[in-house]
Amino acid sequence: MFHDLLELLYPRICHACDKALLGGENVVCTQCLHALPVTNFHLEKDNPVEQIFYGRIPLKNATSLLLFDKKGIVQKLIHNLKYKGHEEIGAFLGRWLGSELQAQPEYSTITAVVPVPLHRTRFRKRGYNQVAKFGVEIAKALEVAYIDDVLVKISASRTQTLKKRFARWGSMDETFALHHPEILEGSHILLLDDLVTTGATLEACAQKLLQIPGLKISIATMAVTH
Repeated sequence: MFHDLLELLYPRICHACDKALLGGENVVCTQCLHALPVTNFHLEKDNPVEQIFYGRIPLKNATSLLLFDKKGIVQKLIHNLKYKGHEEIGAFLGRWLGSELQAQPEYSTITAVVPVPLHRTRFRKRGYNQVAKFGVEIAKALEVAYIDDVLVKISASRTQTLKKRFARWGSMDETFALHHPEILEGSHILLLDDLVTTGATLEACAQKLLQIPGLKISIATMAVTH
């Protein structure tokens, strides 16, 4: 009865369509779950995410779980995660992608999961890194460490929209730093973000991380622009 009362007073809703969730549904309803544009890029070599970084940074693997379209269902999920405090979306997507990567030999050598960091000012304002629970769940699935204190953001970045990619990378390179990088020496890390568009942020993070001796990098994101 108590559970039913809670459902009545605080109904669980689908974070993609705002309809009430039914019993057994979690985060997104069954209809929206089936409508999500899944990439399956983790099954494909030289996939579109890998191509974004070709010739820019050396990667072992790269993938994204979903395709992102402006005003689409994935945009709403990521908006609700980043700006509405619904961290359960990140956990849901992390469990999903983690179970997929767990079955792939290419990701079996990963030893740590590292999120793209937030600047402390943004973290205080938002209260959480939107990639954190995504990363924690992937780390659980791969049975590796989740490490969020080696790569840090040391300055808040302004909007980069009107800058060309190489100029944008040059400014972003100065915003990241390494603390106790020896923790990751010789590691194969999975670097995570919510969305990849031009790849500038992930490129800047990777360039900083590649200063660590013996480091190898793979990349995974919740979504990639279509």
